[in-house]
Amino acid sequence: MTDTAAPPVEAKPARIWAELAPALATPPGAGAVCDEQGARRIGRGAAEGLFLGGPVLVAHASLTARRLGLSPPPRSSQMMDVLELYAFVRPARFCAPSPTGLALATGRVEPKGAEAQAQALRGAAGDLLNELSDPAYPGREAAYGLALTLERAGWAWAPLVLEALRAGPLRERRERGSGLDVWTRLSEWEDEAPRGEAGSAPVDSESARIRLDKLLQASGLDETRPAQSDYAAEVAYAFSPRHDEGQPRVLLAEAGTGTGKTMGYLAPASLWAERNSGAAWVSTYTRALQRQIDRESHAIWPDEAERRRKTVVRKGRENYLCLLNLQDMTQAAQLGNGDLIGMALASRWAAHSRDGDMTGGDYPGWLSGLFAVAPAHQAGPGNLVDRRGECVHAACPHYRLCFVEKTIRASRRADLVVANHALVMTQAAFDGARTARGLKQDGETAALKRIVFDEGHHLFDAADSAFSAALSGQEAAELRRWIRGPEGRGRRGRGLEQRLGDLCADNEAAAKALRDALMAAAALPGEGVSGRIAPASGEVNPIGPIETFLVAALEQLRARSQETGGTEFGMECSLRPATEPVLEAARAAARAIAAVEAPLLALSRHLEDILDEEAAELDGSARARIEGALRGLDRRARMTLPGWRAMLAALEEGGDEPDPDFVDWLSAEAAFGRIHDVALRRHWIDPTVPLEAAVIMPAHGVLVTSATLSDPASDDPFELARLRTGSARLVEPARTMKVESPFDYAANSRIIVVNDLMKDDPRQIAAAMRELFLAAGGGGLGLFTAIRRLKTVYERLGPDLARAGIPLYAQHVDPLEVGALVDVFRAEQDSCLLGTDAVRDGVDVPGRSLRVLAFDRVPWPRPDLLHKARRERFGGKSYDDALARGRIAQAFGRLIRRADDKGVFLMLDAACPTRLFAGLPPGTEVQRMGLAEAVDLTREFLNPETA
Repeated sequence: MTDTAAPPVEAKPARIWAELAPALATPPGAGAVCDEQGARRIGRGAAEGLFLGGPVLVAHASLTARRLGLSPPPRSSQMMDVLELYAFVRPARFCAPSPTGLALATGRVEPKGAEAQAQALRGAAGDLLNELSDPAYPGREAAYGLALTLERAGWAWAPLVLEALRAGPLRERRERGSGLDVWTRLSEWEDEAPRGEAGSAPVDSESARIRLDKLLQASGLDETRPAQSDYAAEVAYAFSPRHDEGQPRVLLAEAGTGTGKTMGYLAPASLWAERNSGAAWVSTYTRALQRQIDRESHAIWPDEAERRRKTVVRKGRENYLCLLNLQDMTQAAQLGNGDLIGMALASRWAAHSRDGDMTGGDYPGWLSGLFAVAPAHQAGPGNLVDRRGECVHAACPHYRLCFVEKTIRASRRADLVVANHALVMTQAAFDGARTARGLKQDGETAALKRIVFDEGHHLFDAADSAFSAALSGQEAAELRRWIRGPEGRGRRGRGLEQRLGDLCADNEAAAKALRDALMAAAALPGEGVSGRIAPASGEVNPIGPIETFLVAALEQLRARSQETGGTEFGMECSLRPATEPVLEAARAAARAIAAVEAPLLALSRHLEDILDEEAAELDGSARARIEGALRGLDRRARMTLPGWRAMLAALEEGGDEPDPDFVDWLSAEAAFGRIHDVALRRHWIDPTVPLEAAVIMPAHGVLVTSATLSDPASDDPFELARLRTGSARLVEPARTMKVESPFDYAANSRIIVVNDLMKDDPRQIAAAMRELFLAAGGGGLGLFTAIRRLKTVYERLGPDLARAGIPLYAQHVDPLEVGALVDVFRAEQDSCLLGTDAVRDGVDVPGRSLRVLAFDRVPWPRPDLLHKARRERFGGKSYDDALARGRIAQAFGRLIRRADDKGVFLMLDAACPTRLFAGLPPGTEVQRMGLAEAVDLTREFLNPETA
């Protein structure tokens, strides 16, 4: 394949950028530079020399280094990453992290080939600097103040950025601020009177159809698709009043790709919210769908200000920027202990972010990974969100600016709350526990009465995660840290004493409970637990009863695990029959956990007493702090610790007989040849039992929808869906409906099982993917059921595609998170991507960027202990078939996203049974053939003009 340069883009007149450093582009197998003499190819050695010697412009320094076989570079005045410039010039605006992504974001056409990418990269840098120099550039003074700080920190772009900003009007600076204190420029949230219970006005089918028509017209679409209209009309059932408590209106609705199901359920949902002054919740499994739903709400509320009030994207606390963490890390960086440039760019993003969401919102997830920065100093989600439950609530100086508090309050006033399955389930379980004790609900999901579960095929897995328990070294160490605070040097965080000490000072009983909790928590594992229970030296040194139990558990694992190479892949074994050392250690561990639980419960009761007895004296700030602390105490003292104690007690009480409702087992997690954690785990065999009790039954109406919800191979296509959504045991049976996709799959797709490959030979799989991706001219997605095989195939496949000018990206290989990889794959029309389940679930790539999808083998469920128990409960081999059939159908649905898409779906496993394709759309035909024939068919089908 020959490289074709992108059409030239007329440069904007900007004299000051004539001396920009050379731009280096390194797509796999090629290198190119663009400087004053133009763009040209260079060899590997020259590219490496330019990269290491500088000055040089790059797009994603760490990824560029990996392409050159080098280690990620530190920041320097010679290494100018254009992505950092983009993050400064256009904070909180999307850009795929590559030269192509920068080109598209700055209005250029997609550059094809190394020379075109280098030219586009340099051009994008010039465009961004010109944008800064424009007199109309917004927020010039704030940008200038921060740029001065970045100059003092040694940011490579600072001189050019300052020169550009000075080209426009600047007011005289009266105060010399750093520009880092973003919290001084954010708006505060304001409380409002409670909205009250939502009404019970129904939404009838005809009203839903009319609302859908209006929404489609607002989106510029004149005609309603009949299937979409029928879908909206049927969905109205979930928004009709229930007649009896505990009997919600539940609808299981499958809507094929292209039906328009998002707008189909937003029509009745928005109408119900409008008529009843309540919030309809839409829950998704992936962040990508959350963003899509948020975008589509524009049709309902075209005015941006109104839409921000009416639609709220809601996630757990661990997704949002914590301003106090940002302040702490920024101050440390100013003193030389951290990454000041990274903190400055994070601060600039925070000033422009819609809602402070760092994981799937408008934060550029690639920003903290561009250069080699110590993990503890990175200005990314790992350090800047509240992951450890250490929020001090009203005691925080930024409480009234807090992104989380703003979002919670906004969701109480919104008509549409776009959440995720994990938040809905964990919060509903928490609210249910509080209600059972006669306490008020937490408020975040108190209005969770009308729910749409999109991506409903993931509901079972989400419930499995939300309602499970794990006593591990890392989890126990996190609890200790939450109670006692950071105990190592240089650690950040706030323990219970720092959060509650002053509130308990005048109440002796509360103060004693706090002291007792701090003392008891010393028995929990501390920092470095993995080095004591599974050290590389082999000499264990457990401290305390929990670590002693985990050491005994690891010994049982090593004795009984059937997994070879446990230090590479981890291990698991049944808990029962437990060895005598495990039984003995479990007794001591249970006593230690109970000793922590008791004072935390006492502290919780005393704090409740303070709220009651001192109601007249408490100011709003103190009350908010106590209520926030009670939420954290309830989660740990009434949910986590009793769960751990119950698992340990079951060893004594149950003997060798397992609980029929649960699976208990021991596991060890490993990475890089070392075991890094050991755990005792408990999962429901059927997690829809707690799902039904905590979420489904209390609701008034529930819609579970997906493009792959039914199983056509079953006599009752929705039987498994009922079992896996918590609706099988309802008094009022769930309704079901199925709407076929409008796409012509017979004409626009081909399904092939390649029958002459040895699936266990990675060389053959790599060769097959190479030939298929080359035949398609790129646009290939390879899906793997094991990370090790993915990496092995990548090593063989990458160089071959590179020689043809086709970039190859891979999950678990490239230094990008899954969302960023998919963004790059979508932006680069001829690139290819390798990934696992996370890629399959997160891919939404219409058009030619995805035209070939190949499974390395049948995606059978992993036959671990938990799955074996469920297989026995839910139907044996037919259960395995149904899960694999669903995964294949979900992957196939990624391939054809628009009516004009064309794609080839391939299974590189000759043993794949035909029955597993029964979930694919009507009209599709499975063909079995050898690789050579499959390559020819792929080439002819996708590129008939060149075949």
